[in-house]
Amino acid sequence: DAPSRNVVAEIVGREKPDEIVVVSGHLDSWDIAPGAIDDGGGVVCAWEAARLMHILGLRPRRTIRVVLWTNEENGLRGARSYAERHRQELARHVLAIESDRGTFHPTGFSFHGNDRANAIVGQLAALLDGMHADKIVPGGGGADVEQLAPAGVPVMELTVEDANYFWFHHTTADTPDKVNPKDLGQCAAAMAVMAYGIADLPESLPR
Repeated sequence: DAPSRNVVAEIVGREKPDEIVVVSGHLDSWDIAPGAIDDGGGVVCAWEAARLMHILGLRPRRTIRVVLWTNEENGLRGARSYAERHRQELARHVLAIESDRGTFHPTGFSFHGNDRANAIVGQLAALLDGMHADKIVPGGGGADVEQLAPAGVPVMELTVEDANYFWFHHTTADTPDKVNPKDLGQCAAAMAVMAYGIADLPESLPR
């Protein structure tokens, strides 16, 4: 064990800055694995989603908070610490999104929330039909954002065509040459569209 920290950055919302949409991936990797797919690609997607909004001059109603989690692989202590540190704010966390299934071609998102929220998420996902990333399936978020779910935060994870994921997962083969730049860019775009869409809703995503 050693001290470590999450990395956090924000695009502050223009109308409701105290309401938060989290976009995230985890920084650490398995002991023998370089960690390009698990989860370097997820970190790049989260950061790139916010960077795209920034360079396009997009500032949603609510705050986009990028969180790059530490210690997912060995105890989830980055996410658990975040949940504890921000417990008084979690009622104002509108959604938490994670990318931790690799950065193959995106297919959509898994989502855990109520039926009304699911309908809204489905409408936003239709914007991703052009790259066939519009499927919303029942399920949770990634392991990190699931730490926020007990407080009622809706959680979501990017889904991808992951048939080859376990060829590389937690092995020495998890290297940058396994990441397809086009797929990575589309994963980041999908996360950006969903995060911005939720953050800019006139009314908050129902719980």
